[in-house]
Amino acid sequence: MKTDPTRAAPGWQFASDNTAGICAEAWEALHAANVGYAPSYGEDAWTERACALIRALFEHDAAEVFFVFNGTAANSLSLAALARSYHGIVCHEAAHVQTDECAAPEFFSGGAKLLPLPGAGAKLEAATVLQLITRRDDLHFPRPRALSLSQPTEWGTLYRPAEVAALSAVAHAHDVAVQMDGARFANALAALPGVTAADLSWRAGVDVLSLGGTKNGLNTAEAVVFFNPALAAQFDYRGKQAGQLASKMRFQSCQWQGVLESGAWLRHAAHANAMAQRLGAAISAVPGLRLARAVEVNAVFVDMSAAVAEAMFAMGWHFYTLSGAGYRLMCSWATTAEDVAAFARDLQRVVGES
Repeated sequence: MKTDPTRAAPGWQFASDNTAGICAEAWEALHAANVGYAPSYGEDAWTERACALIRALFEHDAAEVFFVFNGTAANSLSLAALARSYHGIVCHEAAHVQTDECAAPEFFSGGAKLLPLPGAGAKLEAATVLQLITRRDDLHFPRPRALSLSQPTEWGTLYRPAEVAALSAVAHAHDVAVQMDGARFANALAALPGVTAADLSWRAGVDVLSLGGTKNGLNTAEAVVFFNPALAAQFDYRGKQAGQLASKMRFQSCQWQGVLESGAWLRHAAHANAMAQRLGAAISAVPGLRLARAVEVNAVFVDMSAAVAEAMFAMGWHFYTLSGAGYRLMCSWATTAEDVAAFARDLQRVVGES
């Protein structure tokens, strides 16, 4: 029997955008940096250039930029820079810092307490945040000191600039700094035509951003960007103590140089978003299935029975379920139209047989 070369084999294509490899632009940058010798610990030309490119992207010449290995470090260390052990960190109850960081924010801050709040679509509302941070001011309750926003959220929903600004205004009025978990910030930006990186971050009140690279084709290359330089005081020591200072930092920073100079950073995110739209439309065309919510970025959430999901797993497809959000399918910079078509064909078959 001949194998159809256009039919993608079931696998990990939609399990996460982490499952894709390193994009070509980052790979080429790694190859170029792997020649000769260079100073250690970020004193190299690649790191200097990458920091300059990130500052230019955000139109903020005074931004302080640090590189770490993963999103847990980016989130936890940035929050630890804002909150001491007796402080509170306000976040959504579905936020990654609350559900998937293994208490790292608490650990690195020496005990700051996460204060989770509900909110439709995994988004916080200014009124709800205000109610929490003004509820108590006695020393028996951790004083709110940081607000963490996921952009996009764990449910694939977006905060528009006006929403970020409203939340930031409430926070700043009560001496609460704003941290943004931007593991998929590029996907959020690509989904908002006419909005700039600055509009979605510091212009809307964000003080520090965890800028994701891993989800968008880089490897062990996340950035922490302080738009309020005063908050970055001695952050380099914090990163060193946490084991996040790379001796050969050029192999982190050169990847950022590769995707920012080429424009691939935003282009790959737009592609992932487009593939998610395509996948969402294909799933919606299957009788008996529906999307749990509209597709906004590169995440597709589907309401399907456990039996249908198990049948897809048995065929070799991998994807996950999030509590209250449905089954999640992620698209990446490497997702192809053939991947989408293959998944849709198998799903059609499974639903037809169920």
